Amino acid sequence: MKYQSIIVGEREGIATITLNRPDKLNALHDQTVEELISAIGVIEEDQNVRVLVITGAGRAFCAGGDVTQVEPQALKLGSEEARQYGRHWQKIILGLHRLSKPTIAMVNGMAIGGGFDIALACDMRVGSENAKFIVGYTRVGVFPDMGGTWLLPRIIGMPKAAEFIFSNTPIEAKEAERIGVLNRLVPASELETETMELARKIAKGPPIAIRLGKMQLYKGLEMDLETALEFEIASVTIALASKDYREALAALSENREPRFEGR
Repeated sequence: MKYQSIIVGEREGIATITLNRPDKLNALHDQTVEELISAIGVIEEDQNVRVLVITGAGRAFCAGGDVTQVEPQALKLGSEEARQYGRHWQKIILGLHRLSKPTIAMVNGMAIGGGFDIALACDMRVGSENAKFIVGYTRVGVFPDMGGTWLLPRIIGMPKAAEFIFSNTPIEAKEAERIGVLNRLVPASELETETMELARKIAKGPPIAIRLGKMQLYKGLEMDLETALEFEIASVTIALASKDYREALAALSENREPRFEGR
């Protein structure tokens, strides 16, 4: 697919997706949604990619749905059609959540509504002082339908999630770091450098072990401890049979950095 509203790149095992509608604060419309779904699928299949970084062009990360298209479109649809329309948009969140590779949201500005949900669907979030998060949905008489009610409580806890979902109170950058929405808060001038440094550190790691670790982190949320421990043993057995494990042992004995191949 030829992308028009996003920019996709890859370097040193790090894929980047940049939402590229800066004049619209990177608001989502149907074309952006189609392109995001496609790009995430391509990145999943690309064996060269070990980490995905998502960001926005200009001064916003993503201002949510483009109301000039989404609201008129929603008014035209019947209830079942509206459900299917919403489910299609949800494929972005499911794609990110199910992606076998680590994901980082590089939050350069406002993340509102669906834009906030996209950031939450990433495994990690690095933001600058310009980052601001707003649930946004109740402002237009609805509530989160792109995963916010599932994702946000798991990141910051139920009481705080309820407060922000019900009240639409903005979460400023410092507060976002304090409550765990942001993993790191860095100066705007250092945002890309810091984010890519984290991405490179992860990309240098053993891909099989990291993929298994990501799967266990999320599956473990739904398991009791005994089941999680059994799942861990099964996953570690897979990692022990990998070429990467043998490479790690050789690198330790030879006092050098390992060169992991994902095999």
